[in-house]
Amino acid sequence: MGKKEEHRHEAHIVAVDMGYGHERPARSLAHLAVRGEGVIIANNYKGIPDRDKLMWRKTREFYETLSRSKSVPLVGNTLFDLLVDSGQRIEPFYPSRDLSKPSVQLKNMYRGIKMGLGRHLIDLLAQNPVPIITTFFFTAFMAEEYDYPGDIWCVTTDADISRAWAPLDPKRSRIKYVAANGRCAERLKLYGVRGEHIYLTGFPLPREIVDGPEPRALKQDLVRRLCALDPKGFFRERYRNALDVELGRGTCPKTKRPSPPRLMFAVGGAGAQARLGDVILKSFASSIRRGQIVLELMAGARPQLGRVFKESARRLRLERALDRYLIVSAWRDRSDYFAGFNTSLRRCDVLWTKPSELSFYTGLGLPIILAPPVGSQEEFNRLWLGQIGGGVDQYDPRYAGEWFFDWLDSGALARMAWNGYIEAPTHGAFRIESCVFGEKTEVEPLPIIV
Repeated sequence: MGKKEEHRHEAHIVAVDMGYGHERPARSLAHLAVRGEGVIIANNYKGIPDRDKLMWRKTREFYETLSRSKSVPLVGNTLFDLLVDSGQRIEPFYPSRDLSKPSVQLKNMYRGIKMGLGRHLIDLLAQNPVPIITTFFFTAFMAEEYDYPGDIWCVTTDADISRAWAPLDPKRSRIKYVAANGRCAERLKLYGVRGEHIYLTGFPLPREIVDGPEPRALKQDLVRRLCALDPKGFFRERYRNALDVELGRGTCPKTKRPSPPRLMFAVGGAGAQARLGDVILKSFASSIRRGQIVLELMAGARPQLGRVFKESARRLRLERALDRYLIVSAWRDRSDYFAGFNTSLRRCDVLWTKPSELSFYTGLGLPIILAPPVGSQEEFNRLWLGQIGGGVDQYDPRYAGEWFFDWLDSGALARMAWNGYIEAPTHGAFRIESCVFGEKTEVEPLPIIV
């Protein structure tokens, strides 16, 4: 009996490695994975049939190639819009109306299921019918169509979602959803998903950063971050009362000399904005030499890109700054990347990235500078982030070495960090666990608008 109690919170955590957007939230739920199983990558697991692997690989390569093509002048955006984004475009939310009619993309996915794609995986998982928690809608559809005997849960990974996220016959479906924000919850209803199958939890952020229902580590990181992001004290002076209540009296005394801010530029999983990293590096070169900023170029699971960034540093004569004021981070293994990214994130003061799933990380008290979006869903992530005040669009990156420090000195970056911490949900992983396993949590409920 004791053994059963010890392992009762177990699930199959399923993702895909198409970019980082579906795998990252799954990694935040890895503590729930069946012991010894870890996060299952549906398109690249041990024993996957060659036929399935080929079909998945072609889809992934097609998407990543076109994502990178957006940086090509004149033709890049047109190709992406016609061949990729048109199939996953999100319709305007207003006026409220029935949007349950299946899209072409959705019908094509179900054709793949009828051809047997994914059956091998679902049959394997069915041998231990604990709940499936998946961050990719396609694998949820597979589980339902192949009669998986356990519960099926799907985690939304953006601030708004296309029709492809809801099943072909949503009213009859048994798939349950945990929504990253209120817009996703309401959107699923327009697509025909029954209200009792929708739970508003927030996006699952890494538990090792959030550190439990009482966010001790999170607050410690925020205090350090606010000190670095408000060198002249303008923000702290204006928000003193609120800071004293939330973080304790005497946060960042003016007598304390702040450390140089640490800016991370993170390239997405498809590598679509790698060129922007070079532009940013060049813009901050003189500030890096003077020790006025620590710039981390996050190449992710792309060692070759890390080598490219280091070569750019050499051309700019920044070798002496490497590993002190200029950090280049890259990993060969995706698991190592996600763990390393979370470690770096705790030291980071500002995150510069496209409005991907990382937009939700503003809830950690991170101000986010937004590179141009890739895809319809990222347009909505950008809108959401702007609404809560946790991020802002980049200015001309060629002059980042000027406008970034203006934002720093004015307290604008500290204000964005505070807004993100206050307005964006942080405890999605805890709420998801509570929903899936039917237990109450001490974490407060979310308002529908978030």
